[in-house]
Amino acid sequence: MVVGARRAVPLQCDRITSMKWLNVAPDEALGKILVHNIADAEGHKALHKGTRIGESDVESLRALGMNEVSVAALEDGDVHEDDAARRLALACMRGGVTASDASGGRVNLLSAFGGLVKVEAESLRQVNLIDGLTVATLRHDTLAAANKIVATIKVIPFAVPEADIARAEVICGAHSGIVGVRALRSLQVGVILAGSEASKARVMKAFAPAIRARVEELGSNVRDVVYVPHQSRAIANAIELLRLANTELIMIAGETSIMDREDVTPRGIVEAGGVIEHYGAPVEPGNLLL
Repeated sequence: MVVGARRAVPLQCDRITSMKWLNVAPDEALGKILVHNIADAEGHKALHKGTRIGESDVESLRALGMNEVSVAALEDGDVHEDDAARRLALACMRGGVTASDASGGRVNLLSAFGGLVKVEAESLRQVNLIDGLTVATLRHDTLAAANKIVATIKVIPFAVPEADIARAEVICGAHSGIVGVRALRSLQVGVILAGSEASKARVMKAFAPAIRARVEELGSNVRDVVYVPHQSRAIANAIELLRLANTELIMIAGETSIMDREDVTPRGIVEAGGVIEHYGAPVEPGNLLL
């Protein structure tokens, strides 16, 4: 800031637009963008940075005894931060998301319903390499509840060049956007619990309510819970019965963990015509997941 100047003085700064930063008298600030917050005599915020200064704001500046104020003046080819944020948000949006209003160069994208967040990573990387434009998202395949923020678009300066916004729009358009939400399918679920007869009550109490609650939380329905002996043939028979009942997803749990691909449960799956795709998961607890 240049203190005591009697005329508009450009501020020395690095710029990525043709936008000019100036120190001007309040009367000359009309229509320009306030660069810094302005506080009143009690230290409370009277005017917020980023405000496009109107007639009433000029009066407020005078009343605060301001002889000079730092502002930004947009030039031809500059896009205001809120307009830029709206355009970038629209370009980023895939199905399953909605956009908030733009404020302070920021737009949030929210999930329209519960589902998996889908992110086009390479387009995201390319947009974030453009100076002044930022898009932050949840990780790809994150489970998001309805109306949750899944991405935030923030335009850093008060304005960016039209050419940069147009470039970002082309990048996003190449893959029909960057971020969306895919709704989870609602499935009819069957649960097979395996164990000894002596453990039936304990196993049913430990697993059935928890599995049902989680499945319903994800929008599906547990239609059948079957308890069978911990024997491969019994598990295979239960799988076949549930398949005949048009069950869309079968979950198997039991009294003991699966210790090997040749253990009882995987052998039951194979006997029912299934294939063991993978055994073991990089999570704790749960690394014995089949």
